[in-house]
Amino acid sequence: MTGLYLHIPFCVRKCIYCDFYSLETLKGPIPDRLKAPLPDHSEFLDALERELAGLPDGFRPETIFIGGGTPTELSDANLQRLLQMIRTHTDLGALVEWTCESNPGTLTADKARMLLDAGINRISMGVQSFDPANLEFLGRIHGPDDVLTGYTLLRDTGFTDINLDLIYGIPTSDLDKTRADIDRVTGLNPEHVSCYCLTFEEGTPLMDMKRKGYVTEVDGELEREQYQAIRSSLRTAGYTQYEISNFARPGRGCRHNQLYWGQGEYVGCGPSAHSHWQGRRYANVRSLRRYCRALLHGESAVDFEEQLPPEEKARETLVMGLRRMAGVSRDAFRDATGYDYRALSGAQIEYLCGIGMLEDKNDILRLSEEGLFVSNSVFAELV
Repeated sequence: MTGLYLHIPFCVRKCIYCDFYSLETLKGPIPDRLKAPLPDHSEFLDALERELAGLPDGFRPETIFIGGGTPTELSDANLQRLLQMIRTHTDLGALVEWTCESNPGTLTADKARMLLDAGINRISMGVQSFDPANLEFLGRIHGPDDVLTGYTLLRDTGFTDINLDLIYGIPTSDLDKTRADIDRVTGLNPEHVSCYCLTFEEGTPLMDMKRKGYVTEVDGELEREQYQAIRSSLRTAGYTQYEISNFARPGRGCRHNQLYWGQGEYVGCGPSAHSHWQGRRYANVRSLRRYCRALLHGESAVDFEEQLPPEEKARETLVMGLRRMAGVSRDAFRDATGYDYRALSGAQIEYLCGIGMLEDKNDILRLSEEGLFVSNSVFAELV
């Protein structure tokens, strides 16, 4: 599969845990403000259009994902311009899935209709929690009632494929709140649910709060109980877990994300966006100012690129494949990479199987039930 990702780097307010590149619309980072005014939305779209006009020859995405940031933070006029730019500069003949992220606090009836009319057939809405204390702690701009309003609006507009994001492991939460959150989600009956454990990332206000002693991470055993409660509730409600953090109704798994886990090819546009195209990995500059300056002066915005050696690429393919509940087929892996995973990482696989983190049955390697919750530690042994 082939995909296109567009990064919209604007938020009304940046959540305390987020390490994705984005700027608060009203203020932006202090260093940038001291240097010069930041490029506005219009200038960003000018630069993005230049990048879209330079997409590789023969590029025909099967999936498109508009993320951020908050795409629905754009004004109606700028959102309409963005959608038209995509249609103008992208061959959509092979397109099967087009997703746009949305925040309940920035979604309106006009924007929902605009997205549907443009051809977007999937919406991913960041709920994170229905508990007011959790939402306030995370820095979200919406309240619990906004979620219901936004979800109802999407259904009334005509969207039939909706994902809701949840976060567990929040210091202001507990097991009862987690169960209440997932019950609210299943009561809405979306086609897809993503559930992520809150992580303390370097460079975020959340990590700064931890260092200063204002907050501590949730106990690992409580996080495990919350994860298992989520899995159990979603399974009972008829959802299939197809990846560590993702659950879907039959046939409603996110194709764009499966492209990443399956090492497909994709092109990313926008500041900080990553690409994997014809064996080359590259990433744009993580700066709105530098991104706009480069493209509007006819230069490349690429800041980093590499081409992994075959063995390193095979290890990465193994790790990404293990994120999926289906696991990694030994024959399929050999066909895709030229390596046998036992020959590539046999000692590590034996060790991880021996301690119950991996299972290797009928030449299918997958995470065990125990390994699911500590997957990052498992993957660290394999790369």
